[in-house]
Amino acid sequence: MAHAKAHIGETPWRTQIVAGGHAITADEPAALGGQGSGPAPYDLLLASLGACTAITLKMYAARKGWPLQALDVELHLTGSPEERRIERKLFVTGLDDEQKARLADIAERTPVTLTLKQGLAIDTRLA
Repeated sequence: MAHAKAHIGETPWRTQIVAGGHAITADEPAALGGQGSGPAPYDLLLASLGACTAITLKMYAARKGWPLQALDVELHLTGSPEERRIERKLFVTGLDDEQKARLADIAERTPVTLTLKQGLAIDTRLA
């Protein structure tokens, strides 16, 4: 199963993350007191959804033998804290309109999409 660790030291708000064996730096922009040395937490959330969407749709097209040349996923987090939503736009190259529509349908059921839509319990404890 997925695993990640995050460490923050004295540098505000720079956070070192190791996820899936890969090092990532997260930070807040200067306007929020950070140095902008990495994506902010919500940017990382969108990146996860974008990666899952792109990978899942590429796999689906490959299984179908479709001539998918390129797929770009654009994501925006919008709304107030009480009414947040993610707007996702797919840019598909190499497929006909019916195939594109099928990919848009599949995008609604990628693993990260379903997790975000259904919510996820988080259990927190001190080590």
